[in-house]
Amino acid sequence: MATPTLEKADMAPEPEAGFADSPYITATFRIRRFNPEVSDEAQWQDFQIEIDPKERVLDALHKIKWETDGTLTFRRSCAHGICGSDAMRINGKNRLACKTLIKDLNPEKPITIEAIKGLTVLKDLVVDMDPFFQAYRDVMPFLITKGNEPTRERLQSPEDRERFDDTTKCILCAACTSSCPVFWNDGQYFGPAAIVNAHRFIFDSRDEGGEQRLEILNDRDGVWRCRTTFNCTDACPRGIEVTKAIQEVKRALITRRF
Repeated sequence: MATPTLEKADMAPEPEAGFADSPYITATFRIRRFNPEVSDEAQWQDFQIEIDPKERVLDALHKIKWETDGTLTFRRSCAHGICGSDAMRINGKNRLACKTLIKDLNPEKPITIEAIKGLTVLKDLVVDMDPFFQAYRDVMPFLITKGNEPTRERLQSPEDRERFDDTTKCILCAACTSSCPVFWNDGQYFGPAAIVNAHRFIFDSRDEGGEQRLEILNDRDGVWRCRTTFNCTDACPRGIEVTKAIQEVKRALITRRF
């Protein structure tokens, strides 16, 4: 049997070397640098890199640190939006670097990156998280019960679980707290994240420490400092209705029903 052959006209031409479309673009990342061992003042520094716009800001930071400037300092861990360690201000908005795609930031213009506000900057994009976590610890974010330990698990209906489901999503990234103008002006304010985590236990039907937490949040630095600007809700990378949770805690303080 004869083997069929392709006519030259049917054969697709080979693409010439160097003319294939490249997915990479040249993007400028303008990073606010601070090193207390060098200067008391922060300065902006531009980095131009070749990168695929479908990659994330965290990928760009890695590329800069690994290939251009090893002194660039930032926090990251899981790189999948779970650990919350890489929260930073990107183009003036609190975001997680590992969830922010470069193509969504208009890479034709410089992309600005700086540390989150309201917390002391230690170096570059790293802030002192101790005040944030102290407020978290102060609201007792754990189950409080009385009496002897049960011999079986504490049962809860789906409806009871749904009551506080939204606030279980918090990953303690501080994006909400560091977007709050009240927190910027007074670091003594508990902040949205602490209140969200208090809410998670106040409205848990298995918990018996709701009154204690409400008294803690009834303090002058508690929920009444909230001015309902919705910055916290807008900043939350997990989509938690933070302002709603704060309002529910306020309502519980007034009615003592939760």
